Amino acid sequence: MAKAMSGQKTVTPSAEGLAASINAAKTRGLPPVHLWNPPFCGDLDMRIARDGTWFYEGTPIGRPGLVKLFSSILKKEGEDYFLVTPVEKVGITVDDAPFVAVDFEARGTGKDQVLKFFTHVDDSAVASAELPIRVERDPETGEPSPYIRVRSNLDALIDRKSFYRLVDLGAHHDGWFGLWSSGAFFPVIPSADLP
Repeated sequence: MAKAMSGQKTVTPSAEGLAASINAAKTRGLPPVHLWNPPFCGDLDMRIARDGTWFYEGTPIGRPGLVKLFSSILKKEGEDYFLVTPVEKVGITVDDAPFVAVDFEARGTGKDQVLKFFTHVDDSAVASAELPIRVERDPETGEPSPYIRVRSNLDALIDRKSFYRLVDLGAHHDGWFGLWSSGAFFPVIPSADLP
């Protein structure tokens, strides 16, 4: 629930209100959320599942355009995620990463290779020192969870089919098996751990 501020009307956050605010502040490209620091208005019953599905009040949001609109105003501060407009900031829940990289294209080979990823909300990111690939391994099962930084400090989980394709492009470097992109090497697993 939103906290009342002296002299200000209490704001109850809603998905509809956020969508209206986004449309009113529409700009070319992604909105400058990094410049916006409105007051916190409370938490919204919105969740992004590990598979990239967005839920509002427990129901999947079935309109891709609306999901894309909300994804354009997503901001991460510390470990918390928010949807922000110039006048509102609401907390949401993210199960893993807010985006899913559903495909990629590779140009070049070896150190000259460039990997460009595409997300389920039509973002793209070229893996580089600024937008790194990282792989976390489950301590119990050893199962890898690969990620690519998409923008600011927001990551995309790389889907399984894309990860398998990436492994085919991997190389050994300094004791690691990993991936080259934009002149940077991203370690996936120690070479010694491979069968």
